[in-house]
Amino acid sequence: MLDTTPQPKRQQARNEMVDSQIAGRGISDSYVLEAMRTVPREFFVPGDVDNFAYDDMPLPIGQGQTISQPYIVALMAQIAELHPTDKVLEIGTGSGYSAAVLSRIADEVFTIEHHESLAMRADNILTDLGYDNVTVLHRDGSSGLPEESPFDAIVVTAGAPSVPRLLREQLKPGGRLVVPVGTDEHRQRLFQIYRRGDGTFDTEDYGPVAFVPLIGREGWA
Repeated sequence: MLDTTPQPKRQQARNEMVDSQIAGRGISDSYVLEAMRTVPREFFVPGDVDNFAYDDMPLPIGQGQTISQPYIVALMAQIAELHPTDKVLEIGTGSGYSAAVLSRIADEVFTIEHHESLAMRADNILTDLGYDNVTVLHRDGSSGLPEESPFDAIVVTAGAPSVPRLLREQLKPGGRLVVPVGTDEHRQRLFQIYRRGDGTFDTEDYGPVAFVPLIGREGWA
């Protein structure tokens, strides 16, 4: 079990991170800012790097994966345009940190991880922290979660070679898919795909990013 006793110095570091790295760089969604102030990132990073938990950088978590830098987590949550009644799917659980942030805004979060060991670790941390509106699954996330669709928002935390068709189809009308896409496995552009009521899609480009590859049927082999 995690020792979740409040640590004032950690909370101060978290607030400073939000003020300088998140709000200071243009994130303005009040739900996102409050979630970033609430979730203790230090519990989601390995113990040997937890001193860097509130630095604006990705950190290794094993299996060749990383926990995204705080600004990118906040940016993707803002682009997802989340509301408290939303049902959200995340592809790429990783450490569980992003799912925790999403869960402080949305009503229900499903998150899928390709690596079983990471899925188990994230599930344990989320459970210990009391985030009981998050369901962690180990399976091919690139195919989504059709049995729980449609979703108000889908957030993909790994780079796809193209916009995954199956994920796009699992959006509700008015739903938002946030996904890094690029023909280079480690360099992408971040897109919001918006599903109109008539079933067509609008795409907005939020600029260059660098994520680990999305592995699976709708991702990289």
